[in-house]
Amino acid sequence: MSVFNDELKRLIISSIELEDITVEDIEDGAPLFGEGLGLDSIDALEIGVALKKKYNIKLSAEDKDNRKHFASINALAEYIMANTDTVGEGAAK
Repeated sequence: MSVFNDELKRLIISSIELEDITVEDIEDGAPLFGEGLGLDSIDALEIGVALKKKYNIKLSAEDKDNRKHFASINALAEYIMANTDTVGEGAAK
């Protein structure tokens, strides 16, 4: 597990207040929505706001690739690292 992926998991857990979920409970390649972590569209909006604040990335509700970017922790990490100079502590771009 990478340090950056763990940072993203902590951000998701705190931004949508997943009280019974730990970093270890979220698999890097598992789906975040639907049958995976079970998140919904409201969760996606809250996560998007948190990501904008922390990493200064531009997300658009109209972006047809959002499903792909938010598919898993791995996909989200890849998208953020490709679209920002602000990556987490210890994370290499």
